Amino acid sequence: MTVESDSVKQQVEAVYRQESRRILATLIRLLGDFDLAEEALHDAFFIAVERWQRDGVPANPRAWLVSTGRFKAIDVLRRRARFAASHGQLIAHAEALEQGEWNDEDVEDDRLRLIFTCCHPALSADAQVPLTLREVCDLTTEEIARAFLASPSTIAQRIVRAKTKIRDAKIPYQVPSLAELPERLDTVLRVIYLVFNEGYSASLGASLTRDDLTAEAIRLGRLLLELLPDSEVMGLLALMLLHESRRQARVSESGELVLLDVQDRSRWDPALIAEGCGLVERALGTGRFGPYGLQAAIAAVHAESATAADTDWRQIVGLYDLLLRAVPSAVIELNRAVAVAMCDGPLAGLELVEGILARGELLDYHLAHSARADFYRRLGRVEQAREAYQRALALTQQAPERRFIERRLEALKDLECGPGRLR
Repeated sequence: MTVESDSVKQQVEAVYRQESRRILATLIRLLGDFDLAEEALHDAFFIAVERWQRDGVPANPRAWLVSTGRFKAIDVLRRRARFAASHGQLIAHAEALEQGEWNDEDVEDDRLRLIFTCCHPALSADAQVPLTLREVCDLTTEEIARAFLASPSTIAQRIVRAKTKIRDAKIPYQVPSLAELPERLDTVLRVIYLVFNEGYSASLGASLTRDDLTAEAIRLGRLLLELLPDSEVMGLLALMLLHESRRQARVSESGELVLLDVQDRSRWDPALIAEGCGLVERALGTGRFGPYGLQAAIAAVHAESATAADTDWRQIVGLYDLLLRAVPSAVIELNRAVAVAMCDGPLAGLELVEGILARGELLDYHLAHSARADFYRRLGRVEQAREAYQRALALTQQAPERRFIERRLEALKDLECGPGRLR
């Protein structure tokens, strides 16, 4: 294999990483079938490896791949028609695709159309998010299963059923009308935030973050805000921007986790902070305090604190109180417990976390045990801290987080424990 062919293969792989989800979304719009579009996508990239070595990389690789995928799908339909009872329907479908035209300028909105299709109310709630994460963001079934604490086979079955439902019910591939949009919004916001979270703190693997996913979620948030300037859309976009503003400071040069109170705040992105805080003001200025707006307000308190010591933890506890009223959640209770510990000491936080675990909640959530371990460590209760850290380690699959916990366990060998750390 020549150096030139290696270079072309690398370019094809780069286009796949950067553009494959956009191409797939467009192919689904053009072909009207998830499985046919996925097959066409992979055919197009396979052909690209050979053709681009011979003819050179096209000026617009995305348009070339969409066009190639479309014609491959037409060929597939014609081949299937020879052996299918529904011969006439397949031929008609192929001819309609052959005569149809597409404009590359329409591509920008295709992923937004795809999200609303995947989140259509005709689909079951437990299938909407996995389908969107799989089709829009190319997460594997294993990554999605980890996020949902479910088995990969269960997630795969949900995705297959959802695709079948879209096909059989002829669910339209479109953004809903303005009248329909508000009632469809909650699921879409949840999906976008799950995408962001998987990028901001990957559920497993060697890297703590996946900037491709955070960038995609923010881009989708911006598109959604253009479409619907709702206070919760503002709140979600603000929340993602404020978290993203400190992504570079969360990981050391060697790839290790850096906790919030020891991050180099000069590495936080001031432009993202300014944009996020501006959106928080707009969202809260509407007088509607939704969960995303409140979480963004909490992130803004951190972002606007010049140092960790300047953080207004009382305000953060108050915002968590409002958030708990809006969305009762054990995870939110856990986050509030961490804030309480910063105000009233580790014993106050520990009592709250122990109460959550005593109810049987968050028993398999590694951050609950990690927080509990940190409180014990700060109280000097070494054996209980070690036990809690070991439990957290057993539940953690993300490599940098595992190394962080292992370092904490090693540090317990020293009786002089430093102050607690916040992620």
